[in-house]
Amino acid sequence: MSLFERIDTICFTVSDIEKSAIWYEEVLGFKVAYKGDTYRIYSIGQSEMPLTIEKSTEKKAPQQDAVYPIFFTKNIQDTFHQLKEQNVEVSEIKHDGQNTFFNFYDPDYNKLQVCYWE
Repeated sequence: MSLFERIDTICFTVSDIEKSAIWYEEVLGFKVAYKGDTYRIYSIGQSEMPLTIEKSTEKKAPQQDAVYPIFFTKNIQDTFHQLKEQNVEVSEIKHDGQNTFFNFYDPDYNKLQVCYWE
């Protein structure tokens, strides 16, 4: 028997909740599911898994191998170009034989990834 029923959310810490909220809402188009004073919970497309951003009280260094969400899109080229047009830092698009993907980063340099596979 598992101790848990499900993953409730994925949470990123951010340095400025208001600035980050604007980025997640305007650049990525996430919808606010709940708004607290020091955090936001977002619904993303048809996914049942929300994403939470929470104000951090500690300074942190970028963590290249930290846990990160992977978002699925049916049009990875369009998504890539839309993020670049919004001046979002993105990696090059890569192919591993099965998946096409790229990384991108929020204003606090939290890593996010986009993938496409058939």
